[in-house]
Amino acid sequence: QAQLVESGGGLVQPGGSLRLSCAASGFSLDYYDVGWYRQAPGKGRDGVSCIRFRDGDTYYVDSVKGRFTISRDKAENTVYLQMSSLTPEDTGVYYCVTLTNCGVLLEGAPVTAAWGGGTQVTVSS
Repeated sequence: QAQLVESGGGLVQPGGSLRLSCAASGFSLDYYDVGWYRQAPGKGRDGVSCIRFRDGDTYYVDSVKGRFTISRDKAENTVYLQMSSLTPEDTGVYYCVTLTNCGVLLEGAPVTAAWGGGTQVTVSS
């Protein structure tokens, strides 16, 4: 069964760090771009970062540039999102999803792939 599973969320103080994981099973991420989205309480899902899994090209929205780093491990078929200098505005449920290309995330286009369960990130003192 093809699926993506997010993990690594939790409660962290402002200024802290977390690393999220997005593990794929049942298929290879090598044929996809993979995006991280987040959904703040009471709001819609917004794109955060994207990686072209095959060659490792990365993309970020302005609000996380310099603070978040997306990466991938081909052997583990997993994408990571290292988040640092976290603020309360980073609070939300984080989802990873396969994309036809990272332009979908950067342009805010509709996502056609199925969403997973996400992982909760709460930044609070």
